[in-house]
Amino acid sequence: MPQSNLNPIDDRAASSVIVFDSSEIFTMPYSKWHDEQLLAHFHQREGIDYRPQINPEHTKKAIIDAVLTNSFCFNNERYQLSNDFSWKQNPSSDIEWLIMLHKCYYCVGLGMHYRQTDNPRYLQQWMLLTRSWIEQTEPGFIASDVTGRRIQNWIFAFYYFVHSNPNRCVPATFLQLFLGSLHQQVRYLITHLSAARNHRTLELYAIFLAAVVFPEFKEASHWLEFSIKALTDNVSNDFLADGVHCELSTFYHHIVLNNLLKIKQLAVSNQIDFDPAFDLSIQRALIFSAYVHKPDGNIPSLSDGDTGCFYEVLERGYHLYGDEQLKCIVSQGKHGVVPKHRSLGFTESGYYILRSTWQTNNEPWQDSRYLIFDCGHLGAGNHGHLDLLNIEMAAYGRSLIVDPGRYTYDESGETNWRVRFRSTEYHNTVEVDGLNQIRYEYHPGRNKFKISGPVAEPEMRCFVSNQDFDYVHGLARSHEYSAIHERKIFFAAGEYWLICDYLDDDTGQEHDYSLRYHLSPEAEASVSTNVENNTRLIETPNLQLLQTQQASTRYTVESGFVSPQYGVKQAAPILRFDRCGVRTVFETLVFPYKSIAPRLTFQSLNQQMDEQANPGSSALYCRIQAAHQVVHDYYFMAHDHTKKHWKHDSIACDGSFCYLRFDNQGQLLNVFTLADSHIYLDGNPVQFRGEQR
Repeated sequence: MPQSNLNPIDDRAASSVIVFDSSEIFTMPYSKWHDEQLLAHFHQREGIDYRPQINPEHTKKAIIDAVLTNSFCFNNERYQLSNDFSWKQNPSSDIEWLIMLHKCYYCVGLGMHYRQTDNPRYLQQWMLLTRSWIEQTEPGFIASDVTGRRIQNWIFAFYYFVHSNPNRCVPATFLQLFLGSLHQQVRYLITHLSAARNHRTLELYAIFLAAVVFPEFKEASHWLEFSIKALTDNVSNDFLADGVHCELSTFYHHIVLNNLLKIKQLAVSNQIDFDPAFDLSIQRALIFSAYVHKPDGNIPSLSDGDTGCFYEVLERGYHLYGDEQLKCIVSQGKHGVVPKHRSLGFTESGYYILRSTWQTNNEPWQDSRYLIFDCGHLGAGNHGHLDLLNIEMAAYGRSLIVDPGRYTYDESGETNWRVRFRSTEYHNTVEVDGLNQIRYEYHPGRNKFKISGPVAEPEMRCFVSNQDFDYVHGLARSHEYSAIHERKIFFAAGEYWLICDYLDDDTGQEHDYSLRYHLSPEAEASVSTNVENNTRLIETPNLQLLQTQQASTRYTVESGFVSPQYGVKQAAPILRFDRCGVRTVFETLVFPYKSIAPRLTFQSLNQQMDEQANPGSSALYCRIQAAHQVVHDYYFMAHDHTKKHWKHDSIACDGSFCYLRFDNQGQLLNVFTLADSHIYLDGNPVQFRGEQR
């Protein structure tokens, strides 16, 4: 570890070449006090209530003990730095490594473990690193959001070493140096704020935190007034009306929401009021968080995100706002009130979440079936992936079809992983002619890839949901090619999904269409395939995927990767289906199961029907044998926006979408139609309509 003769309570060892003028930092009477008086004051203060925000990933004892010897590990890259290392030299090719070093999460860990163990090495290293940073680095080095996060972590470290510490372990001259630098950084930050979005939120949080914790600062009252107004405006601007953060990243949504809840808690604890609009935006954001969590407690990693569980955020939201729905999610159905809707669409962001019932007496919470469908715009900022009509699916405590995540922001190296993980081919949608949905090309001036040209345009055609069924229909128009992609998803009785991808080019141009499903790492080396009766059956752990077979279909299993967190990638298979033509429809049945695989039959009825179906439509039959029960499901759907008529045995249908389920004795169990569709059995009309939301 770095050698030092520093005595934790010896002022003589804490001198620095940098001196901050107390009269410029503190208001009266503190501006006239000498260092020892200030030290005594900050150890004895009452009336200021705050708690550190602890990031477990960066504060584990093993990680902090390594920091004692200047061994730092960020994003799964560890480097041993010298005792006199330069804060501006990056040992990694990834700028994110240096950013993490300057955010100083480890300062919180040093304080936390010092209070738990009374080991002076944690205190000494905190002071050595802090003083070294002050001597070498200007407040705005790298970016304003880095300054904002560092301010927060320095204040949280101050909580352990000074604010809540009954013992005076910090030299008075060091405290003066620390507070002087902190004041300087906040003053810099307030005049160099990011313009919008998640960076601005955390920067404003830092200013608000400094104003609340240090009312002795001369500018604290101005910081407080400014940050309250700016935060209210920022929340209003950054969250869409449906409660989803404007960057449309599930991960950054929760990072921002967590910061806002911390701000709200700090305000409540210190009797500070915010405008009601501030709270309303947070409550809407909490609803999206509740629905987007998968049954296993993790979130999907859509658009530059990691996966992970944010139940702590929901629990904090429950304690602040008392929404019993949040309590239900956090307790996995043991307490609270079940959310009002089983499935829900967030129309401004384009996220649609289809799931089975929240809670039953017959199955554990995590066994629920879940699918999220992305029919939204690219999103503000630079976090959006080229993934329109992408899905992620989970069931029985497992993520089965997954969004691969982000992996890295670094574009160096033989493989540009940033570009690959962001591309259309690395998502569960259809790639056309090997192109991304949006132009994404190298810019020499920036030495990196950049989205250029018009973005792909989403269109939500229909979302219908009732007690037992969900139907969603979205469309993607790209400016990179003339073909249009439409995706229809039907969630049948909370059991399985039928996904139909219809691609057509009304100019008559042929295209290469590539449909991909990215599986989880658990499926690596566990994919089997069988073709029988013009149907391809693909089996992986806890999942059967069936597709009606066409002679022109080329099927392969590609090698891919999934990244659950930044800097980590795990091998995972990709199911790929290729066809060439002007128009085609991929008909895919996705059936998850817990332990015993069902026996499934899935086939097209077009060749069996009394009247040949018109082009641009599907007639499908599925036989399901599971748990000593056999049911027969029929689908009739139009794809080319013209109403169709179908006749099969005693079934007659017209319109755009019809579904029927029979038991093994031929008794009709359930039906579902869109508003423009009708079903007749033996010539008699069957009355049913879905409830559209």
